Amino acid sequence: MKGSNSSRSHQVVIIGGGPAGLTAGLYCARSRFDALLIEEAVIGGQITYAEQVENYPGFPAGISGIELAKLIHQQATGYGLELLLAEATSVVPDHRHNLVSTSEGDFIAESIIVASGSKFRKLGVPGEDKFVGRGVSYCATCDGPLFNKDQTVAVIGGGDTAMSEAIYLSKFASSVKVVHRRNQLRASKVLQERAMAEPKIEFIWDTIVTQIEGDAAVRQLLLRNTKDAKISMLEAAGIFVAIGSKPNSAQWRGLLPLDEEGYIVTNELMETKVPGIFAAGDVRHNSARQAITAAGDGATAAISAAKFLSF
Repeated sequence: MKGSNSSRSHQVVIIGGGPAGLTAGLYCARSRFDALLIEEAVIGGQITYAEQVENYPGFPAGISGIELAKLIHQQATGYGLELLLAEATSVVPDHRHNLVSTSEGDFIAESIIVASGSKFRKLGVPGEDKFVGRGVSYCATCDGPLFNKDQTVAVIGGGDTAMSEAIYLSKFASSVKVVHRRNQLRASKVLQERAMAEPKIEFIWDTIVTQIEGDAAVRQLLLRNTKDAKISMLEAAGIFVAIGSKPNSAQWRGLLPLDEEGYIVTNELMETKVPGIFAAGDVRHNSARQAITAAGDGATAAISAAKFLSF
């Protein structure tokens, strides 16, 4: 990368490389804006953890999350989007001269699109951190193949991700126990039907995990019934936590309006209260948390940024 200050100035800096950020980058690049996308981890974000994406238009047979991210990335960079693998550490807003500091240096941005997404929410129980990588996982696609047909695993949650994880894990483990704190699922009907039709999947209702135990690896979970407080033990070789996510927005606290859960508040044009700063995708308040809606947010944010830069 060039080292002059002028080379570190961009019309648009996009923070985050998931579907929202990549789509924003695609739109900006096609509009011939000087755009830089900064991603600190994996291009594609959380969508890369999905073994099969079946509800993204244009792929009737479905597509893996990794392949979908790869295709959007190729399309965006093909139009000239610049990509930087780095951590965005801080931002100092200053109309058309916003300072974006990263682990690879500082950049000046006329406008910013925040598409930093979210991260997996943890259970916050004893043993969770201790056994990460030794039975505790947040990604069935990543770690499911490590288990075999002689082992039982648990999935915690009741949404789309939890059901997708359980269905995928049934290919490997002998039994999949879905532990859910309520007595009904929040997942889409299609996924509910698939999960309930799978003989290897069993549901444990009105129950939460209170502790994860083991030796060199996870061996059992302590459970508590939310209605009668009864304590039970579940033997399991692995636990897959799928209880949602929380926004990667800590650096924006005090700079942008956030809701009570930390999501960035925008209007329907993805505009924040700070002129020239936009937010898109899972980091945004009221996001549907879907790849297709994140892509739509990214496109809208890029169009709004273009209008801002035209004045």
